[in-house]
Amino acid sequence: MNPRRIWAVASKEWREIVRDRIYLVLAFLMPVMQMVVLGYGMSQDVENVAFAVVDEDHTPASRDYIQHFVVSRHFAFRGMLPGARAGEPLLADGRLRVMIVVPPHFEQRLRAGKTARVQTVLDGTFTTSARTVRSYLEAINEAANAATQAGYLARRDGLSLARAAVLLQPIRLEVRYLYNQEARSIWAVAPSLVMFILLLTVPLLMALSVVREKESGAIYNIYASTISRAEFLAGKLLPNLLIAAINAAVLWLMATRYFGAPFKGSLALFALASLLYILCIAALGLLVSLLVRTQQAAMIITLVMAVILAFHYSGMITPISSLDGASWLFAHLVPPMYYQDAVSGTFLKGVGLSVLWPDLAAFALMAAVTLALCYLAFRKRTRT
Repeated sequence: MNPRRIWAVASKEWREIVRDRIYLVLAFLMPVMQMVVLGYGMSQDVENVAFAVVDEDHTPASRDYIQHFVVSRHFAFRGMLPGARAGEPLLADGRLRVMIVVPPHFEQRLRAGKTARVQTVLDGTFTTSARTVRSYLEAINEAANAATQAGYLARRDGLSLARAAVLLQPIRLEVRYLYNQEARSIWAVAPSLVMFILLLTVPLLMALSVVREKESGAIYNIYASTISRAEFLAGKLLPNLLIAAINAAVLWLMATRYFGAPFKGSLALFALASLLYILCIAALGLLVSLLVRTQQAAMIITLVMAVILAFHYSGMITPISSLDGASWLFAHLVPPMYYQDAVSGTFLKGVGLSVLWPDLAAFALMAAVTLALCYLAFRKRTRT
């Protein structure tokens, strides 16, 4: 291959990218916007849930019970209500998500050894977050129950609160989260978005490159020139690989600095995995560009391909271990799954080359196969 010819094609491609404002926005602004929008939209953390309380007992026991919810970081206390009817319009317009009603004789029933029922009204409009809030409410209620029982046992038998708590809970389960100690969903979502956004933008931009010349007729200049197929494809790839590398660096900075996701691994290993991943998906976009004739078809194919591969076969939403049969096999034949392993391994787990080398080898093999298919699919002479 002649480096001068490759450089001529690459410089021409770069000038076309810079001069086209829409293409420039797609190349540099769209990934940043997607990271911000999807980062907040896909976060599953439910915190600062607005709630209010109707205390119809007005006793130390009811106030102590309410305090368990007030001090929780998952809830944001919005004040006391005079009655349950006062909370209904607040729940309807979204100013409240939860209303807790402590009935009369709450303390009296507890001191008598009877069950005291507390009503919790929860906005169930968003079912996923509502289930999460319900689990928070149940956990806090269990903690309040344990504290109440420990206090009762301590007063009855003259024990300390700590001793009473041990007698009530002889077996205590302690859960420790590895890699994501605070169990923050954004720490897992932000690195996964690096995989998804690159898969969404890199093949799309690459697919438009050759099709654009087909539609304008400029491709016939390539057919009539002395440039080889490999030189033309290399010249087309280089500018798009540079743009993708810049986007990968920007997305890494946003994941670590803007969203605060920890990065525990090797930056050099992440960069190598990102470059191989970019090469794989850029080659996929180039292959699409060589097989279709219109930009609309290229956009639809690449976008549908990106969404399906990212959400179903990468492990970002559904774990690969839960797939079976043809789904499991197909997930191992496409690049997103391997890059998802590399992203989660370098960001959260801090693993090294000894663990990730199979993923890097898979990238290299897929890139070689896809580029070979691109070479075979591109013909300098149209079929007659």
